[in-house]
Amino acid sequence: MRVVLAEDSVLLREGLVRLLDAAGMRVVAAVAEAESLLRAAEEHRPDLVVTDVRMPPTHTDEGLRAALVLRRQQPGLAVLVLSQYVEERYAAQLLSSAAGGVGYLLKDRVADVTDFMDALRRVAAGGTALDPEVVSQLLLRGHSDPLDRLTPREREVLKLMAEGRSNAGIGQELVLSEGAVGKHIGNIFTKLDLAPAEGDHRRVLAVLRFLDVRSTP
Repeated sequence: MRVVLAEDSVLLREGLVRLLDAAGMRVVAAVAEAESLLRAAEEHRPDLVVTDVRMPPTHTDEGLRAALVLRRQQPGLAVLVLSQYVEERYAAQLLSSAAGGVGYLLKDRVADVTDFMDALRRVAAGGTALDPEVVSQLLLRGHSDPLDRLTPREREVLKLMAEGRSNAGIGQELVLSEGAVGKHIGNIFTKLDLAPAEGDHRRVLAVLRFLDVRSTP
């Protein structure tokens, strides 16, 4: 797997490079600013981009805006955002594209290397990996009819789906059998009018529909 990494902290950037290399991923470029990220992604055409949100020159939202540009330029590109903050507006835009895997993790809450690497692989494979705090803030941001169709338990299941949990993981969290989780997910798909699709694509669409994330023109 070919990765482009963007992080302005030298220590964190070098640490991530070593971590990814040790996991068998090839870091083809490690940069410190958004413009360099755009150039590196254009040159190397990676499988996955991992980027911080706040980078030079203004340290506001350069990395996240660069990720949005890359998703438009390279449809299907997997992007994992690492941040200390939830930038709601741009996070919603990033999640609004169902093509390619997407993740948004808060740095302070990434406490386990194995979980982090699992999230990276899940995003690279076209899935989602969202920090629970990101999910919560986006849920407060948007209200839509699909939310009203779901039972409280179905909302709990879908919230955990948004975090990237497997059926087994959801079952463990909610003390449900995998069969019961599967039935809840089937009900969710039906209530959100999601037709059968290959792979996990319906899970991603369900999360996006639930969060009501839409691109801003």
